[in-house]
Amino acid sequence: MQAYIQGRNVNLTFRPPNRGPVRALQGFDIDVREGEFLSIVGPSGCGKSTFLNVLLGLIKPDSGDLTLGGKPIAGPGTDRAMVFQEFGLLPWRTVQSNVELGLELKGMPAGDRRTISQRLIEMVGLRGFESHYPHELSGGMKQRVGLARALATDPDVLLMDEPFAALDAQTRDLMQVELLRIWQEAKKTVLFVTHQIEEAIYLSDRVMVMTKRPGQAKKLFPIDLPRPRDYEMRVTPEFNELKFAIWQSLKDEITA
Repeated sequence: MQAYIQGRNVNLTFRPPNRGPVRALQGFDIDVREGEFLSIVGPSGCGKSTFLNVLLGLIKPDSGDLTLGGKPIAGPGTDRAMVFQEFGLLPWRTVQSNVELGLELKGMPAGDRRTISQRLIEMVGLRGFESHYPHELSGGMKQRVGLARALATDPDVLLMDEPFAALDAQTRDLMQVELLRIWQEAKKTVLFVTHQIEEAIYLSDRVMVMTKRPGQAKKLFPIDLPRPRDYEMRVTPEFNELKFAIWQSLKDEITA
Protein backbone atom coordinates (compact mmCIF):
# COMPACT_ATOMS: atom_id res chain seq x y z
CA MET A 1 0.00 0.00 0.00
CA GLN A 2 1.44 3.36 -1.06
CA ALA A 3 2.03 5.95 1.65
CA TYR A 4 -0.14 9.07 1.63
CA ILE A 5 2.96 11.25 1.31
CA GLN A 6 5.89 9.53 -0.35
CA GLY A 7 9.32 10.83 -1.27
CA ARG A 8 11.96 8.82 -3.09
CA ASN A 9 15.53 9.94 -3.72
CA VAL A 10 14.70 13.65 -3.45
CA ASN A 11 17.74 15.79 -4.26
CA LEU A 12 18.10 19.56 -4.04
CA THR A 13 21.13 21.81 -4.48
CA PHE A 14 21.03 25.57 -4.02
CA ARG A 15 23.25 27.60 -6.36
CA PRO A 16 23.54 31.11 -4.91
CA PRO A 17 25.32 33.72 -7.04
CA ASN A 18 29.01 34.29 -6.35
CA ARG A 19 29.17 31.24 -4.07
CA GLY A 20 29.61 27.54 -4.48
CA PRO A 21 26.65 25.14 -4.65
CA VAL A 22 25.04 24.00 -1.39
CA ARG A 23 23.57 20.52 -1.32
CA ALA A 24 20.49 20.73 0.89
CA LEU A 25 18.89 17.31 0.34
CA GLN A 26 20.50 14.18 -1.02
CA GLY A 27 18.67 10.91 -1.56
CA PHE A 28 15.94 11.94 0.86
CA ASP A 29 13.22 9.30 1.38
CA ILE A 30 10.02 9.63 3.39
CA ASP A 31 6.71 7.83 3.86
CA VAL A 32 3.84 9.38 5.82
CA ARG A 33 0.54 7.70 6.54
CA GLU A 34 -2.75 9.56 6.14
CA GLY A 35 -3.74 11.17 9.44
CA GLU A 36 -0.29 10.59 10.95
CA PHE A 37 1.59 13.05 13.13
CA LEU A 38 5.24 12.83 12.05
CA SER A 39 7.95 15.01 13.59
CA ILE A 40 11.34 15.68 12.01
CA VAL A 41 14.42 16.49 14.07
CA GLY A 42 17.97 17.05 12.89
CA PRO A 43 21.01 19.33 13.17
CA SER A 44 20.62 22.99 12.29
CA GLY A 45 20.92 23.48 8.54
CA CYS A 46 20.23 19.85 7.67
CA GLY A 47 17.31 20.63 5.36
CA LYS A 48 14.27 20.11 7.62
CA SER A 49 12.58 23.39 6.74
CA THR A 50 13.77 23.12 3.15
CA PHE A 51 11.94 19.82 2.80
CA LEU A 52 8.72 21.35 4.14
CA ASN A 53 8.99 24.05 1.48
CA VAL A 54 9.54 21.38 -1.17
CA LEU A 55 6.46 19.56 0.08
CA LEU A 56 4.51 22.82 0.12
CA GLY A 57 5.44 23.27 -3.54
CA LEU A 58 7.45 26.47 -3.11
CA ILE A 59 10.78 24.84 -4.06
CA LYS A 60 11.22 22.33 -6.86
CA PRO A 61 13.78 19.59 -6.21
CA ASP A 62 16.45 18.81 -8.78
CA SER A 63 15.42 15.18 -8.99
CA GLY A 64 13.45 12.49 -7.23
CA ASP A 65 9.79 11.66 -6.81
CA LEU A 66 7.44 13.31 -4.31
CA THR A 67 3.74 12.46 -4.26
CA LEU A 68 0.69 13.31 -2.18
CA GLY A 69 -2.22 10.93 -2.41
CA GLY A 70 -0.46 9.21 -5.31
CA LYS A 71 -0.21 12.43 -7.35
CA PRO A 72 3.08 14.27 -8.04
CA ILE A 73 3.56 17.57 -6.22
CA ALA A 74 4.08 20.16 -8.94
CA GLY A 75 3.49 23.37 -6.99
CA PRO A 76 1.48 24.95 -4.18
CA GLY A 77 -2.05 23.73 -3.59
CA THR A 78 -4.96 24.13 -1.20
CA ASP A 79 -4.42 20.56 0.01
CA ARG A 80 -1.39 21.80 2.03
CA ALA A 81 -0.96 24.64 4.51
CA MET A 82 2.01 25.88 6.54
CA VAL A 83 2.26 27.21 10.08
CA PHE A 84 5.52 29.13 10.47
CA GLN A 85 7.69 30.00 13.46
CA GLU A 86 6.98 33.67 12.86
CA PHE A 87 3.30 34.37 13.38
CA GLY A 88 2.88 36.25 10.09
CA LEU A 89 -0.42 37.87 11.09
CA LEU A 90 -1.49 41.05 9.30
CA PRO A 91 -1.42 43.75 11.99
CA TRP A 92 -4.27 45.78 10.48
CA ARG A 93 -6.66 42.82 10.51
CA THR A 94 -8.57 41.44 13.48
CA VAL A 95 -8.31 37.85 14.67
CA GLN A 96 -11.39 36.92 12.65
CA SER A 97 -10.26 38.64 9.47
CA ASN A 98 -6.79 37.08 9.78
CA VAL A 99 -8.36 33.64 10.05
CA GLU A 100 -10.56 34.39 7.03
CA LEU A 101 -7.69 35.60 4.83
CA GLY A 102 -7.28 32.43 2.76
CA LEU A 103 -11.03 32.06 2.34
CA GLU A 104 -11.28 35.66 1.21
CA LEU A 105 -8.56 35.10 -1.38
CA LYS A 106 -10.55 32.13 -2.67
CA GLY A 107 -13.59 34.38 -3.16
CA MET A 108 -15.79 32.72 -0.53
CA PRO A 109 -18.87 34.76 0.44
CA ALA A 110 -18.61 36.71 3.70
CA GLY A 111 -21.30 34.72 5.49
CA ASP A 112 -19.62 31.40 4.76
CA ARG A 113 -16.24 32.84 5.80
CA ARG A 114 -17.71 33.98 9.08
CA THR A 115 -19.20 30.57 9.83
CA ILE A 116 -15.89 28.79 9.25
CA SER A 117 -13.77 31.33 11.10
CA GLN A 118 -16.01 31.34 14.15
CA ARG A 119 -15.90 27.55 14.36
CA LEU A 120 -12.10 27.54 14.15
CA ILE A 121 -11.66 30.42 16.59
CA GLU A 122 -13.71 28.38 19.03
CA MET A 123 -11.62 25.29 18.29
CA VAL A 124 -8.33 27.03 19.08
CA GLY A 125 -9.70 28.55 22.29
CA LEU A 126 -9.99 32.20 21.23
CA ARG A 127 -13.72 32.77 21.55
CA GLY A 128 -14.26 36.35 22.65
CA PHE A 129 -11.13 37.62 20.88
CA GLU A 130 -12.58 37.79 17.36
CA SER A 131 -12.29 41.60 17.21
CA HIS A 132 -8.84 41.89 18.77
CA TYR A 133 -5.79 42.91 16.75
CA PRO A 134 -2.45 41.04 16.81
CA HIS A 135 -0.76 43.64 19.04
CA GLU A 136 -3.39 42.90 21.69
CA LEU A 137 -2.54 39.17 21.81
CA SER A 138 0.11 37.14 23.58
CA GLY A 139 2.55 35.01 21.58
CA GLY A 140 0.58 31.84 22.25
CA MET A 141 -2.64 33.51 21.16
CA LYS A 142 -1.01 34.73 17.94
CA GLN A 143 0.12 31.19 17.15
CA ARG A 144 -3.42 29.94 17.76
CA VAL A 145 -4.64 32.47 15.19
CA GLY A 146 -1.99 31.21 12.75
CA LEU A 147 -3.13 27.64 13.30
CA ALA A 148 -6.78 28.57 12.77
CA ARG A 149 -5.86 30.45 9.59
CA ALA A 150 -4.01 27.39 8.26
CA LEU A 151 -6.98 25.14 9.03
CA ALA A 152 -9.53 27.53 7.50
CA THR A 153 -9.01 26.33 3.94
CA ASP A 154 -9.43 22.72 5.13
CA PRO A 155 -6.06 21.38 3.89
CA ASP A 156 -5.36 17.67 3.92
CA VAL A 157 -1.80 18.21 5.20
CA LEU A 158 -0.60 20.65 7.85
CA LEU A 159 3.10 21.56 7.71
CA MET A 160 4.50 23.10 10.89
CA ASP A 161 7.97 24.67 10.87
CA GLU A 162 9.09 25.11 14.50
CA PRO A 163 5.78 26.84 15.28
CA PHE A 164 6.42 27.13 19.03
CA ALA A 165 10.10 28.13 18.97
CA ALA A 166 9.39 31.80 19.73
CA LEU A 167 7.22 31.04 22.77
CA ASP A 168 8.27 30.91 26.41
CA ALA A 169 8.60 27.44 27.95
CA GLN A 170 5.27 27.42 29.78
CA THR A 171 3.31 28.69 26.77
CA ARG A 172 5.08 26.18 24.55
CA ASP A 173 4.02 23.30 26.80
CA LEU A 174 0.44 24.56 26.80
CA MET A 175 0.41 24.90 23.01
CA GLN A 176 1.64 21.32 22.63
CA VAL A 177 -1.35 20.10 24.63
CA GLU A 178 -3.67 22.30 22.59
CA LEU A 179 -2.17 21.16 19.30
CA LEU A 180 -2.83 17.51 20.16
CA ARG A 181 -6.43 18.35 21.01
CA ILE A 182 -6.90 20.23 17.74
CA TRP A 183 -5.15 17.52 15.70
CA GLN A 184 -7.36 14.81 17.16
CA GLU A 185 -10.42 16.92 16.34
CA ALA A 186 -9.35 18.07 12.87
CA LYS A 187 -7.84 14.70 11.82
CA LYS A 188 -5.16 16.22 9.58
CA THR A 189 -1.89 14.70 8.43
CA VAL A 190 0.84 16.71 10.20
CA LEU A 191 4.56 17.10 9.49
CA PHE A 192 6.16 18.96 12.37
CA VAL A 193 9.73 20.29 12.39
CA THR A 194 11.30 20.90 15.80
CA HIS A 195 14.65 21.02 17.59
CA GLN A 196 13.12 19.70 20.83
CA ILE A 197 13.22 15.93 21.22
CA GLU A 198 10.70 15.96 24.09
CA GLU A 199 8.25 17.96 21.99
CA ALA A 200 8.64 15.55 19.07
CA ILE A 201 8.01 12.48 21.24
CA TYR A 202 5.06 13.98 23.07
CA LEU A 203 3.24 14.99 19.88
CA SER A 204 4.08 12.30 17.38
CA ASP A 205 3.22 8.86 16.06
CA ARG A 206 6.76 8.65 14.67
CA VAL A 207 9.90 10.77 14.83
CA MET A 208 12.37 11.01 11.94
CA VAL A 209 16.00 11.88 12.61
CA MET A 210 17.81 13.53 9.69
CA THR A 211 21.52 13.50 8.99
CA LYS A 212 23.65 16.62 8.82
CA ARG A 213 23.62 18.45 5.49
CA PRO A 214 23.04 17.27 2.84
CA GLY A 215 19.94 16.00 4.59
CA GLN A 216 18.90 12.39 4.43
CA ALA A 217 16.46 10.35 6.49
CA LYS A 218 18.65 8.59 9.02
CA LYS A 219 16.24 6.72 11.29
CA LEU A 220 12.55 6.51 12.14
CA PHE A 221 11.45 6.01 15.73
CA PRO A 222 7.91 4.68 16.33
CA ILE A 223 6.38 6.40 19.37
CA ASP A 224 4.37 3.58 20.91
CA LEU A 225 2.93 5.63 23.74
CA PRO A 226 -0.81 5.60 24.45
CA ARG A 227 -3.13 8.41 23.41
CA PRO A 228 -4.58 10.66 24.67
CA ARG A 229 -1.35 11.91 26.22
CA ASP A 230 -0.87 14.01 29.32
CA TYR A 231 2.06 16.10 30.45
CA GLU A 232 2.99 13.64 33.21
CA MET A 233 3.94 10.98 30.67
CA ARG A 234 7.20 12.87 30.09
CA VAL A 235 8.59 11.47 33.36
CA THR A 236 7.84 7.83 32.55
CA PRO A 237 10.67 5.37 31.83
CA GLU A 238 9.27 4.64 28.37
CA PHE A 239 9.33 8.32 27.41
CA ASN A 240 12.87 8.80 28.63
CA GLU A 241 14.12 5.67 26.88
CA LEU A 242 12.82 7.10 23.61
CA LYS A 243 14.37 10.48 24.40
CA PHE A 244 17.77 8.90 25.03
CA ALA A 245 17.63 6.75 21.86
CA ILE A 246 16.68 9.71 19.65
CA TRP A 247 19.34 11.89 21.27
CA GLN A 248 22.01 9.25 20.62
CA SER A 249 21.05 9.13 16.95
CA LEU A 250 20.95 12.92 16.70
CA LYS A 251 24.15 13.50 18.69
CA ASP A 252 26.18 11.51 16.16
CA GLU A 253 25.11 13.97 13.45
CA ILE A 254 25.69 17.08 15.55
CA THR A 255 29.20 16.03 16.60
CA ALA A 256 30.26 14.46 13.30
